[in-house]
Amino acid sequence: MIIRASASPGEIRAVAFDALGPLDYAIERPGAPDGVGDLHRGRITARLPALAGSFVRLHDGSDGFLPDSAGGGAPEGTILPVRITRAAQGGKGPRLTAKLAAGELAGPGPIALLHRGPGAVARLAMLHPAAPIELDNAALHAILRPDLGDRLIRVARAFDDSLESALESLIAPSAALPGGANMTVHPTPALTAIDMDLSAASAGRGAKARTHDQANRAALPALARQIRLRNLSGAIVIDLAGLSAKRRAALGPAFAEALAGDPLAPRFLGFSGLGLAEILRPRVHPPLHELLAGPHAAGLAALRHAAGQAASRPHARLALYAAPAVIAALQADPLALPAFTASAGHAITLRAVTAPLPAHWRIEEASHG
Repeated sequence: MIIRASASPGEIRAVAFDALGPLDYAIERPGAPDGVGDLHRGRITARLPALAGSFVRLHDGSDGFLPDSAGGGAPEGTILPVRITRAAQGGKGPRLTAKLAAGELAGPGPIALLHRGPGAVARLAMLHPAAPIELDNAALHAILRPDLGDRLIRVARAFDDSLESALESLIAPSAALPGGANMTVHPTPALTAIDMDLSAASAGRGAKARTHDQANRAALPALARQIRLRNLSGAIVIDLAGLSAKRRAALGPAFAEALAGDPLAPRFLGFSGLGLAEILRPRVHPPLHELLAGPHAAGLAALRHAAGQAASRPHARLALYAAPAVIAALQADPLALPAFTASAGHAITLRAVTAPLPAHWRIEEASHG
């Protein structure tokens, strides 16, 4: 196991991978952190007995939900320390807990952010405590050195073309699986549906039922790996292909075995009446399809590309031509554009243009006219 980490303006990406390839992928955006692990002093603004919890106002004006089972139950107006246990996602605010360790019990005072939770590299370092960490950024090295100094290895480029290509493929909702199978992810607000297609596997010789059974069974470890890598969470249903209800049920132990190594300990719940495999995987950080979508993600990808060009052509002045939403998202990020200026030695020119897609962008050399 090895961890590689790369920093670009406004974003830190960290990947843990083994002999089979990427296994865990964490993305940190300092200008828009997801907040997991952050310690706050918040104020209860509303008690919700019907939901067995309370809304808690945080320092940035957002509201988190504190279940009574997680130390809630205090009256409205109470100021208390809370920690974010689940990021805001799917249109819902962050989940909180007031059950804290002795060292997290803050003294009295106004609502405030008291301490940030672990970043992307620290999270993977805790998950894989024996893994060395290769990283390519001096500032990031300085930040991590007090806690991870003996594990850090400076490299010129942490993400080579092969790794970048593997990560780029995660933007697509589909992925190839062993045995000629293919999976396609369909996120919805209520659950994530995964459809398995065995069209390629169906071409093999032998009895059709046995061929489908073997193909599904061979695909399960890679399917579980994709669920972990993409951080799919909450309710997950999987439509296996080409199997009767009886044959699907026989795959239950194989499902449980494939999920066993996942640190979030997902549970295989069995098969529904429709024959769909049901998995419940805890929600903590946002899933990858949410992190990689939208104008902010597109803008940070553009800055990463521009930073690479600026490093290879230090005298060039660059301009970002992008959809208005992409430009607005970068301007709303308090750290990304200043970080680019600091690394390149000059600011990047922003140009909002009519674009065919909401997340469209391109980098060109700025005109001097």
